[in-house]
Amino acid sequence: MSWKLLIKDFEFYLRIERGLSENTVVNYSNDINALVDFIEESKIEEKPKNCSRETVQQFIYNQSKLIGVNSQARRISAIKSFFNFLIFENYRDNSPADLIETPKLGRKLPETLNLNEIEKILDGISLDQTQGHRNRAIIETLYGSGLRVSELVGLTLSNIFFKENIIRVTGKGDKQRLVPMGSYSKKFIQIYTDEIRQSRKIKKKFEDILFLNRNGRKISRAMIFTIVRNAAYNVGIKKKISPHTFRHSFATHLLENGADLRSIQLLLGHESITTTEIYTHLNNKHLKKVMEKFHPRNK
Repeated sequence: MSWKLLIKDFEFYLRIERGLSENTVVNYSNDINALVDFIEESKIEEKPKNCSRETVQQFIYNQSKLIGVNSQARRISAIKSFFNFLIFENYRDNSPADLIETPKLGRKLPETLNLNEIEKILDGISLDQTQGHRNRAIIETLYGSGLRVSELVGLTLSNIFFKENIIRVTGKGDKQRLVPMGSYSKKFIQIYTDEIRQSRKIKKKFEDILFLNRNGRKISRAMIFTIVRNAAYNVGIKKKISPHTFRHSFATHLLENGADLRSIQLLLGHESITTTEIYTHLNNKHLKKVMEKFHPRNK
């Protein structure tokens, strides 16, 4: 079978069998297509069934000069998953990616904002502008509930429970969780839905989507990035931030104020507690203050 057909089957397998998010499926598919492009450009006559270890190694070596370590690691992971899928489906007896090592990744600490910086960004959003209340509600929700950007753009009105102060979030792999809605995000979501959103002409199929663009369609991930960066730039914050910065800040501030890791894990929708543990390394200043305050030999 051709690369194209098997990549389509692989995408279906990732969605249905492994329950991966659409973003992960797209990334994995792009990684395999990058391998196919390399094979075609190098004029290598190999199909999925007979792709050799040497070809995969050449491709990985070529990629190491073009992309960063994190992207290399994901690309290798995608290739391994693809050939393991072919073995599972009896297209091959072995994987040409078995002996390829994933590059060692340093544990990169995420950028965070302090409370003053967050309040400065929020207060700097002009509510006189057309999309001001929407943009304020977006950032309040990112920080107030610690959502991923993909979770935010997928929020629906039917999953906002104002009376209970709860948001039902669909996370990675279509897993759902209930997250408390902060008082500020609740306030600005209500203003946006009651006074702004209902006056818009909403396109068919987007009637239940919470955050809409000016054309009445679901707001894009790219637009959320633009909103966040502009909001920080407008108040003179120089840090390189993204929507995820507010999620990191949400978790860090909870930890600093005494929340336990297990609760933070559930709020963030992390499958493993080890993912959440990165926040224990974030704020050495805070930990130093804790030591000074509570250790008996520091009195």
